[in-house]
Amino acid sequence: MKTGSNNKISFVYSQQVGVRKFNLRCGDMFLMRIRCLLAGPVFVILVMALPCMAEVNEVDSNFDGKIDQWQYVNAQGKIKKIEYDSDFDGKVDQIEHFKGDKILEHVEFDRNKDGNMDHMQYYANGGKLSRVEKSSKFDGSFDWKEFFNSNGKLTNIKIDENRDGKADTTQFYNSSGELIRLEVDSNKNGKIDRWSYFRDESVLDRTAFDTNGNGEPDQWQFYYDDQTLKKADYDTNGDGKADRWEFFDSAGKLNKIQMDRNFDGKVDMTQKK
Repeated sequence: MKTGSNNKISFVYSQQVGVRKFNLRCGDMFLMRIRCLLAGPVFVILVMALPCMAEVNEVDSNFDGKIDQWQYVNAQGKIKKIEYDSDFDGKVDQIEHFKGDKILEHVEFDRNKDGNMDHMQYYANGGKLSRVEKSSKFDGSFDWKEFFNSNGKLTNIKIDENRDGKADTTQFYNSSGELIRLEVDSNKNGKIDRWSYFRDESVLDRTAFDTNGNGEPDQWQFYYDDQTLKKADYDTNGDGKADRWEFFDSAGKLNKIQMDRNFDGKVDMTQKK
């Protein structure tokens, strides 16, 4: 072990197998404070910001002679942060943040290795994954957010396609991880205007549309198992009820139209194609 001279801050270096440790000690704190007070208020602030026994453990995890992991330990000896060079290129591409007794709080990833963190994972309830945020185009805008319940199951995904800070598409999942509903703001005005519903392992069953912008659906489409259009319903007078129905065969060809021309809820005209 090599110890620095009796300056107001001493650095202690110890070598283990693949690990280097640097300690920032609080030696001779009384002398340090006297010197800092004489030096002026700027140095007092610097001293107050330095934690006692702050430590960084440097690790060579693959024993290639190069450091690829940095563990930051606080004055209580608890790990607060770990930085990783996971692909051993000399650059940090993953950072883990902890609280308390090494309870994982959040993790940052640089997926495309450009030096910028573009994937964040947040944890709650004792280290369980609660939220994921991604920059899908690696441009610094976190436009993809995944949310998880207390059991770690994915519940919904919010996507901001035009990067205005608002979700344009939201995907909802059941407890089996299957997509069950999709809500879309297709014209990016902040209002949902398309609702899609899924069944049997995320097969599209039906979609509702708001075509006049009043926030209520006025057109409905139903689908065969192969996603071919089966039926289309229309609310032509805006009363919230369908008054025109179009029927399609399994090849997607229109073969019948029914209408309620006086809007009394009864079909009063049928056209066959």
